Amino acid sequence: MTVRVLVVDDQEIVRTALRLVIDRREGLSVVGEAADGAQAVARAAELRPDVVLMDVRMPGTTGVEATRRIVGDWPGPGLAPRVVVLTTFDLDEYVHAALRAGAAGFLLKNSHPDDLARALHAAAAGEPVLAPSVTRRLIDTLTALPTALLADAPAPAPGEPALTELLTERELQVLVLVARGLSNSRIASDLGLSEANVKSRVNRILTRLGLDNRVQAALIAQRAGLTGTP
Repeated sequence: MTVRVLVVDDQEIVRTALRLVIDRREGLSVVGEAADGAQAVARAAELRPDVVLMDVRMPGTTGVEATRRIVGDWPGPGLAPRVVVLTTFDLDEYVHAALRAGAAGFLLKNSHPDDLARALHAAAAGEPVLAPSVTRRLIDTLTALPTALLADAPAPAPGEPALTELLTERELQVLVLVARGLSNSRIASDLGLSEANVKSRVNRILTRLGLDNRVQAALIAQRAGLTGTP
């Protein structure tokens, strides 16, 4: 299935470059462009893309507000497009605002084209997408909070088996690298595995631990002290 992408950026040269990168990738196709947030909302409703690749800072309606409208006010039928925010600005205020607005992910404009392509496919499949540096800081921020506030990371129940009993040795190695904020491709490279193999193992880890996402898995690993050498 081809993932249909709407590219949103106020700079035409950036939109053109992104279109060239995306259209050259198998299974991806740019179905439209928008130069600001208001256009993005209108074009998303018109074209019904699978993924919206959204710039944050634009004149008029910002990318964050456009994301909120696309995700929160989607008229249907069907699910709203997944919004991946793409920006030059690796700032926590943008990350938090975009995620609160309903973005499925946050990537930097200096991301490798292969990483961008993988992120678009992942977002279309319903998976969260975060640049590794963003994931790392988000994990650090959450682990610094008092335990009582960490509702996103289920606390172990009394008598619950240790992670070493629930996961295989290889899965524990993968979990350590997830806790460091590494992407699947980096984990695959570090452990000498295929990316598909890593993705499968991450999914098994989440299932076995009863978790919803990688950030929760990273928090569990942090609590268990699994942040050393894999």
